[in-house]
Amino acid sequence: MKIDLTDTTASKINKALVKGRRAIGTPAVGMVLTLVIVTDEENAYDALKAANDASREHPSRTLVVIKRVSRTPRDRTQSRLDAEVRVGADAGTGETVVLRLYGDVVHHAQSVVLPLLLPDAPVVVWWPVEAPIDPANDPLGALAQRRVTDTYASEQPVRDLGARADTYTPGDTDLSWTRITPWRSMLAAALDQVTVDVNAVEVEGEEFNPSCELLAMWLADRLDVPVKRSLSGGPGLTAVRMDTSHGPITLDRADGSLATLSIEGQPDRAVALKRRETAELIAEELRRLDPDDTYASALRFGVERLNPSAQGAAAPAAPAPVASEEPVAVPVEEAAKAPAKKATAKPGPVKKAAAK
Repeated sequence: MKIDLTDTTASKINKALVKGRRAIGTPAVGMVLTLVIVTDEENAYDALKAANDASREHPSRTLVVIKRVSRTPRDRTQSRLDAEVRVGADAGTGETVVLRLYGDVVHHAQSVVLPLLLPDAPVVVWWPVEAPIDPANDPLGALAQRRVTDTYASEQPVRDLGARADTYTPGDTDLSWTRITPWRSMLAAALDQVTVDVNAVEVEGEEFNPSCELLAMWLADRLDVPVKRSLSGGPGLTAVRMDTSHGPITLDRADGSLATLSIEGQPDRAVALKRRETAELIAEELRRLDPDDTYASALRFGVERLNPSAQGAAAPAAPAPVASEEPVAVPVEEAAKAPAKKATAKPGPVKKAAAK
């Protein structure tokens, strides 16, 4: 059932929701959370379809906020709110309200969304595209317990990962992190099968793919070993190779669907690592609404600390000092200005990987 409302208010939208539930014979509200999707007109259909599919596992009230750009000065002065209320078969297993904001009301979306939130239920805000740099301080993000972004949809994913680390607040997460959950589980399970020390790791995947960078950061953070980031034609992540005291351990996925796990001394095994749809990713994020400490630790490790080959050519090494038989006297003034020599860090103990 669909109800269209033009130039409406939040109060009229709530009345339309009650009317729609009564019309289909389900006056009770059985939803567990409110999912707020902030997107544009172009991406609204795909985002809403993914949310409706995820609602089969998590019945929710879905609020789609579409901010319409005013094309003329006259349009900017005409504030208007249009709404499309969907209940029953048209809204999955929950309720859907599509909100289109015009004029000055675009800058006050939180005042429109607040009266439509389910009482005493958690709130999740999802930006499929064009997410704010600091989601927690966004007016809509401040209403939520969990804030979901997707750096894969940004123009500069690697740069945005650094920005996410600088502004991280407990409750933030990213679908680029969710995409590597099967990889992290498989790698942790592989290391549980043999007692080994990991010496080095190589992560292979597409260039500027945030999921590849996050997996490399997670491995470097958890194993405390050098991680090399190498490039391939994709799709997405293609391989992870670990150099261990027992021999090489390789997880290779060349076709984006079926992977091969190779462990020294054991027969190769085929494992399913299919690239998942957005609906599956959102459903996974809605299963846990508490802060993801593992994601926060990997994010704060810093993409710039990975192997320099991932970030371009390494800087040329400084020339070695020329040895001299006799000590050279240095004036006190010049010695005070000279920078202090940094100590070389020793590699820490090797740890085992832990799944999320």
